[in-house]
Amino acid sequence: MKEKTNDTPENLLRQAIPPLLSWFSAHRADLPWRREPTPYHVWLSEIMLQQTRIRAALPYYERFLSELPTVADLAAVPEERLLKLWEGLGYYSRARNLKKTAILLCERCGGELPRSAKELASLPGVGAYTAGAIASIAYGEPEPAVDGNVLRVLSRLTLSEADVLSPATRTAMTNLLRKVYPSGREAGALTEALMELGETVCLPNGAPLCESCPLVSLCLARRAGRAEELPVRSQKKERRVEKRTVLLLSDGGGRLAVCRRPSRGLLGGMWEFPNFPGAATRENAEAFLEERGGAASHLSVFVKKTHIFTHIEWRMTALTGKIDVLPPSFVLADREELIRDYALPTAFRQFL
Repeated sequence: MKEKTNDTPENLLRQAIPPLLSWFSAHRADLPWRREPTPYHVWLSEIMLQQTRIRAALPYYERFLSELPTVADLAAVPEERLLKLWEGLGYYSRARNLKKTAILLCERCGGELPRSAKELASLPGVGAYTAGAIASIAYGEPEPAVDGNVLRVLSRLTLSEADVLSPATRTAMTNLLRKVYPSGREAGALTEALMELGETVCLPNGAPLCESCPLVSLCLARRAGRAEELPVRSQKKERRVEKRTVLLLSDGGGRLAVCRRPSRGLLGGMWEFPNFPGAATRENAEAFLEERGGAASHLSVFVKKTHIFTHIEWRMTALTGKIDVLPPSFVLADREELIRDYALPTAFRQFL
């Protein structure tokens, strides 16, 4: 007669919760949003941590909160200042959605975030993961938050060969977790413990630190010697490579010409050095400026830089030159002004 096993995914997760919470209590990182996990703080931190590592986000979080300590302050901040506070974090639609949501909250909810994951997920820029994180950490709702770190932990623990880049896998893992999730303070602790285990121990790229893992005795991938093979990830599409020419045009007095990007699309509403797709030739640069009512002289190749977005890689060649006729849509600013007052994305700030 075949022996019954308790290694079903649901049973494994139930068994994993106590040692995972104990480990988290002893090893949790001291992060500012954990010291005071108000809904606003948790929301802000989770939005900042989308596509951004914790270490990189920390100074932004502190600076952002010092200037905009409440939802009402965020709702009222001018967009130019908001983008300046966000400068360098990338994915600037996150900042715009924060402000859009803050305005909505002030108009409809007295400046308070909703308490349920379902209501939270209806807010601009808040998906299922962020909604689950806010609901569980700030409000104690038994709602999971499943990101790449959590998917990796669960795939290895349960020996799942499902493609973690598939939305169906994320939904299935979320539903599985929902069956075993505790409520109250343990809900938030479990959410953060799963994230932190994936960030610090159950590492990606084939190098988990299994000897330091509180779930080592339960992990089916470890038992099968397959931890480094998992999770399964389908092949991503290759980034589109785009050649661009960037113009660093000076007035001869230390000021450079900048212009504003369209409000919609990539880096919408940010400031930039004038640029265009295509080869960095004097003829192309002169034609670009002429179309905008401007002119420049002494154009020459200065430096080449690369900037990578999620789906696009910009390979940029910068030309320097003297601005002779400033187009109406351009302004002049010196280095100090550019650093202090203008929201200049990393793609262009690197030329400073």
